[in-house]
Amino acid sequence: MAAGCKLSGGEWISYCDGQEVTDPGKLDIDHMARSPRPGAPAAGTWDAKRREAYANDQDAPTSLVAVTARTNRSKADQDPSAWMPPLPDAHCRYIGEWTATKPRWGLTAGQAEIDALNV
Repeated sequence: MAAGCKLSGGEWISYCDGQEVTDPGKLDIDHMARSPRPGAPAAGTWDAKRREAYANDQDAPTSLVAVTARTNRSKADQDPSAWMPPLPDAHCRYIGEWTATKPRWGLTAGQAEIDALNV
C-alpha cells in the first residue's frame, strides 16, 4: 500500500478470537514470532536491515497476521509457552504458523516453547 493510503472498508475475521471486524482501526498486525530480544544469541547478528525485513515480511502469508488489537496486545511478545489464542479452535493454526516462521528467520525455540508445542 502506498504511503498515505488507508483501508476504507471491508470485513475481517480475527482467527485468534473469532471476532468479525469491519473497522480496520480495531486490527493490529501480529508478528507471528518475536524478533530476537537484545542479549539473545541471534540479536547480535540482526542488523537494522534484517530487523526491517522481518518487521515487514510479506514473503510468507503467515508471518504477519491481522488480528484484533485486544488479542495482539494480550499476546505482546509472549511465545506459545506463555500465550495461546483465546479461541481453542485456533491453537493448531497458530502453532503451525509459529513453527513455520521461526526457522525461516533462523530463530530457535527454547525448551519451554518446545514443551508447550508438544502438548
